[in-house]
Amino acid sequence: MPVTLRRGRVTAIAERHDGLVRLEVEGRPCVAYPELTGPVALGDDVLVNVQAVELGLGTGGFDLLHANLTRGLALPAEAGAHVMKLPYTSLQHAVRHAEEDWSEEPDSGLGGLPVVCCSLHSQVAPVCAGLGRELEVAYVQLPGGALPVALSDTVRDLREGGYLARTVAVGPCIGGELACVSVASALVACAAAGMGAVVCGIGPGVVGTGSRFGHGAVAAADAANAASALGGRPVLAARVSSGDERERHRGLSHHTRAVLELVRGEVRVAWPDGLELPAELAAAQLVDTSGWKDACDGLRLAHMGRGPGEEPWFFAAAYAAGTLARALAS
Repeated sequence: MPVTLRRGRVTAIAERHDGLVRLEVEGRPCVAYPELTGPVALGDDVLVNVQAVELGLGTGGFDLLHANLTRGLALPAEAGAHVMKLPYTSLQHAVRHAEEDWSEEPDSGLGGLPVVCCSLHSQVAPVCAGLGRELEVAYVQLPGGALPVALSDTVRDLREGGYLARTVAVGPCIGGELACVSVASALVACAAAGMGAVVCGIGPGVVGTGSRFGHGAVAAADAANAASALGGRPVLAARVSSGDERERHRGLSHHTRAVLELVRGEVRVAWPDGLELPAELAAAQLVDTSGWKDACDGLRLAHMGRGPGEEPWFFAAAYAAGTLARALAS
């Protein structure tokens, strides 16, 4: 299906953040990424991608600014950048990647660095609560959901709240404080920078088809395999639900089962003590999560529109992964 574009004018600016602007075009909610489109102002003549809204996608309740015809033409490339994000599409643009700045290849060994692997973006906040704020933690965004790091209010809050020391955008993901070509390079860069732990996850809005492996959650397996191969200590945040109406996600999600099928190295699975342990997770490490609610106080907690009161074990399981990773780092 082709891209669905519509021309219009910017009629309101709702809020601005680093890397993201929420606005309205002809009265419809829209999001712009100035890294791609250049600055945006009231009255600008723009092209907007309206396809997600017109398809009624649950995570696409807004339009996306495709091009700013008023002030977004003939924008220069980032100085010294040669590696393209979104290559061979109309949105290809050069971004300076960490690998380009390595005068000497860093040691590829992770030295036991804990790497928490999330299959959903909504796990990131409780994982970080489990890790606490004593460690320097990097967030590595993987493809499999939204590509722009700036779209995540959760990551912004965690960065401002001292839970995250840096953000890294891998592959086609954009807007991290650092860009890396692969998850392996991203983990190496985090270890070289002295990070105490890494949280790998996809952006908001997981890609899903209901099939065995056709979903963005498999990115967690890529992260776990890379971490294991490089001498890190991968920890999988299990996706657990008591409120999901879909059978494949009730109890232990088929997403987590798929990740475990694809992992070839050693990976630890954290499991909240007090929740019945599935037979296939007999080797999981039980974690005391009795304090997860207090630890997560003030953080954005939402999973498919459901909060802690509706999905307590979902958030407790993610918190368990962060808690286990913190123990491994000590």
